[in-house]
Amino acid sequence: MTTVYDAGAACNDTAAKPARDVLKQRGQHEVFCGLTSIMWLHRKMQDAFFLIVGSRTCAHLMQSAAGVMIFAEPRFATAIIDERDLAGMADMNDELDKVVARLLARRPEIKLLVLVGSCPSEVIKLDLPRAASRLNGEHSPDCRVMAYSGSGIETTFTQGEDNFLAALVPDMPAEAADAPASLVVVGALGDVVEDQMMRVLDGLGVGPVRFLPSRSSTSLPPVGPNTRFILAQPWVGACAQALERRGAQRISAPFPLGEEGSTAWYRAIADTFGVPEAKFDAITAPGRERARRAVSRYRPVLEEKSVFLFPDSQLEPSLARFLSREMGTSIVEIGTPYLNRDVVGPELALMPDTVRVSEGQDVERQIDRVHTDNPDLIICGMGLGNPFEAEGRSTKWSIEFVFTPLQGYEQAGDLAELIARPLMRRELLKVGS
Repeated sequence: MTTVYDAGAACNDTAAKPARDVLKQRGQHEVFCGLTSIMWLHRKMQDAFFLIVGSRTCAHLMQSAAGVMIFAEPRFATAIIDERDLAGMADMNDELDKVVARLLARRPEIKLLVLVGSCPSEVIKLDLPRAASRLNGEHSPDCRVMAYSGSGIETTFTQGEDNFLAALVPDMPAEAADAPASLVVVGALGDVVEDQMMRVLDGLGVGPVRFLPSRSSTSLPPVGPNTRFILAQPWVGACAQALERRGAQRISAPFPLGEEGSTAWYRAIADTFGVPEAKFDAITAPGRERARRAVSRYRPVLEEKSVFLFPDSQLEPSLARFLSREMGTSIVEIGTPYLNRDVVGPELALMPDTVRVSEGQDVERQIDRVHTDNPDLIICGMGLGNPFEAEGRSTKWSIEFVFTPLQGYEQAGDLAELIARPLMRRELLKVGS
């Protein structure tokens, strides 16, 4: 069962719209693999360790993406599949058992060991869920062992988090049958953002409120028919389905980017929990005012500029809505790797019918459309940014929006600045020349 938030009710100029046409693309695509999500997940769940079962290429990706040295002992590592494993000269399950035993002996503080599948482990059909079950029987209750796929085959990098959270759902404790209605916020957020959200939700009288992923693997939120959950990130669709299978009810709303998105997000929660309108206005008014004031500093930079969003992180519909409605920007195209209408429908309902929406990737054709449309700003993956810059175009890397805390009222100005920065830099270069 889903509690649907009617975006049109919050934005009087937006009525219910029929499903818009979407340009389907199934060509060449360029994205990071799902292993990249470990970069924020290992910082979020502080007693978990992510052990990638993969190749040296996987290890090099993680090393360069994380920007940390091995002696810093981060909470992730790679168990490398080498030539002996591939040639059948060694039993891979035995080798994995040895690696895990050495790791847990060295790092006894680990409470959750996560085996992460990669392209190489999936190509050779290594059954990591079965290995995790075997290792869990050996090492629990001191350390629980689970597995999920971080493979980059036909995925985008944010799906790694979705797969991890979906794998956590079966281990969430069952909520008591007579428990009061509770709220679970789904999607990894910065600790500062969580704390800000908790202050607002406490003020509204909503609770108990919990977050998934939790900061500790031993404090997973309970779930059951009295659980309501709302997504804080647009790429956790599989986790949402898993929660619904456990009986939880989803609250649908725009995502909390900018003043409008944050207000609509909080309002959907408030409506579900029966918060009076006057109380909602009193609690959210200061944050709304701060967000409007912070965003207004960058509106002159972005107003009437045209923006083309390449498919990369799945944040694209939310970013486009923020740019269009709060910054006065003209959106040329919203590209997204996957279009889950149940998840991003409230965002698309707030967009003009003239905006082109594309799902999937066909890089060459998208580049051709950029050359035809000639936008003022291109939001794209890192691999496309430099070639576009060489053509004299302004670009912004999509991955920056994933690694930067942007949700909620207090971060609205940071979001606007992040998008406006390439255009401001170009203006400074013009003045300097």
